[in-house]
Amino acid sequence: MAATHPTLPRGRATILLLLAASLLVACAGPGPLSRSRPGPATAAPPPPASTALAPTYPPPEVPLPQLVAPASSPTIVTPPTSDTICLVLPLESPLYGPAAAAVKAGFLAAANAAGSASRTRIIAHGDDGVLPAFAAAAESGAALVVGPLTRDDLKTVLALALTRPRMLALNQQEDGSALPDQVYALSLAIESDAELLARRAYADGARTLATVASDAPLQRRFKAAFSAAWERTGGSTTRDYRFDARPEVLSLLRRELIARPPDATLLALNADEAPLAKSFLPPGPVYASSQIADGLPAPMLRDLEGVRYVEIPWLADPADAIFARLPHTSLGDPVLDRLYALGLDAFAIAELLANAIPPDRVEFEGATGHLSLTPAHVFVREGQIMVIRAGQPTPYAPTP
Repeated sequence: MAATHPTLPRGRATILLLLAASLLVACAGPGPLSRSRPGPATAAPPPPASTALAPTYPPPEVPLPQLVAPASSPTIVTPPTSDTICLVLPLESPLYGPAAAAVKAGFLAAANAAGSASRTRIIAHGDDGVLPAFAAAAESGAALVVGPLTRDDLKTVLALALTRPRMLALNQQEDGSALPDQVYALSLAIESDAELLARRAYADGARTLATVASDAPLQRRFKAAFSAAWERTGGSTTRDYRFDARPEVLSLLRRELIARPPDATLLALNADEAPLAKSFLPPGPVYASSQIADGLPAPMLRDLEGVRYVEIPWLADPADAIFARLPHTSLGDPVLDRLYALGLDAFAIAELLANAIPPDRVEFEGATGHLSLTPAHVFVREGQIMVIRAGQPTPYAPTP
């Protein structure tokens, strides 16, 4: 029987993890980057390396969700008068500025590596400036605008922007609505990782599964997406437990799981909670969210021995030959590094979408994962499954 318990206060999540909660991101809103306010296959070649700055211009002021037909809109998609690609980011936002700066760094690194810095324009905006920023992009005759970054800004643009160029959004809609004409979406949404892990758990032989989840919005989204994908795959209804750090509650959890052992367990927890919870689980496969190992020292990683999770290839295997010509840099935090990788992939895709006739099919190995363009104009992302062995994350190789 599922157990529900009150939750003790947990360790404070870092501000960068909050920033990541909407994409993540990888990535990198307060559910990833979201907030409330008062033909033939086309392969994108990995761009080659170097880093130079482009000027910043202020504006004049996993599974796909069920598609719902968009409401009619008076929005006019402006015809391009140049090959310019405008990157519209909340660089002036106190909360989202660091995340936006990481995306910008990756985007410009890829643009410079490809020798295309001259066609790239950065338009910065603050918390309430996304509409003027898009107006500036439309007035410039841009072939494509890349952005917005946050869910709220995407919602605002799709509802209120009267004119805009073709666009590549760096987030997804919350309600599952179909994207309007000439709108594409690429994101680090954690739902993609949950879908991949659910399929992996089923392929590993699990049929019954218990979940241990915290109340953090990002982890609730991860758990919900995993459970939905798990049942679609054929797994039985999950037994759900709420994480509570009190030893007596964790001991009760362990007794229940030993009395009725599941084939596998899902930990929908932050990195500071996972080692404690893992120590109370009975033997068996454990799957977890992509932030499970973020910032943990080797001794704590050893407490997560055998845990499987999803990471972007840029961090999972930075020495891979497909990244050889891309500039490598560490921003000092895995959340920001994932957003940097999102910027790298966003530029590679932007070059394709800025063509007069954009491709209707795209498949390529990107820094954030294998990317596939669907008929709904959403780029589905599949990352690398990792497993922690002897205190080190390593690529997961299932036993034949």
